[in-house]
Amino acid sequence: MFHKEGQKIIIFTFFLVVAAVLAAQFYIPLEWARLTVQLVALFILIAILQFFRNPKRHVTPNFDDILAPVDGKVVVIEEVYEPEYFKEKRRQVSIFMSPVNVHVTRYPASGTITYSKYHPGKYLVAWHPKSSTENERTTVILHTPKFGEIGYRQIAGAMARRIVNYAEEGEQVAQGEDAGFIKFGSRVDLLLPLNCNITVKLNQKVVGAKTCIASFRPEDDQ
Repeated sequence: MFHKEGQKIIIFTFFLVVAAVLAAQFYIPLEWARLTVQLVALFILIAILQFFRNPKRHVTPNFDDILAPVDGKVVVIEEVYEPEYFKEKRRQVSIFMSPVNVHVTRYPASGTITYSKYHPGKYLVAWHPKSSTENERTTVILHTPKFGEIGYRQIAGAMARRIVNYAEEGEQVAQGEDAGFIKFGSRVDLLLPLNCNITVKLNQKVVGAKTCIASFRPEDDQ
């Protein structure tokens, strides 16, 4: 199944590929050249289809866990000062998505959206330290029953040119639901309370709506 954000691109690419294959068939006499053009066109179509794939993830909402919002690799786990909303220190966990990863963003927890804002910006490579504050991005804050307010940022990378964010302030959302999409390479930062228990390690591969990023410690509620 494919994400709705890719429908126009998929349809356009399909017709372009069909035209290229037919044109090559009728107008390129050399067999090796004809096959090369046709195979390249089919490869482009397959690449577009795999990028916009949207596998279904069945989630039973769990208030004690923060799940990965995207597929990818953990590239940052550190304590940072968050100046936009929290204006205090937070635990940041950053997940980098390569072009071959699923690029659907999913809500990491159930709760209420208290803040959602889009920021235009640069297109530094997604692993650049300044990409969190200087790249095109969205910041979303979610109030949860156990963790209080948590945040996540969709960050455009060097290839990405459009971020799609479905979060609207005041909306009730469920863990694992579709929260948006980032086209062609990106990164997502999670901004978590300092006292939560981080359950992933650097360079670990994670799966959106499946891998637990952080858990709630009962003693923190006492």
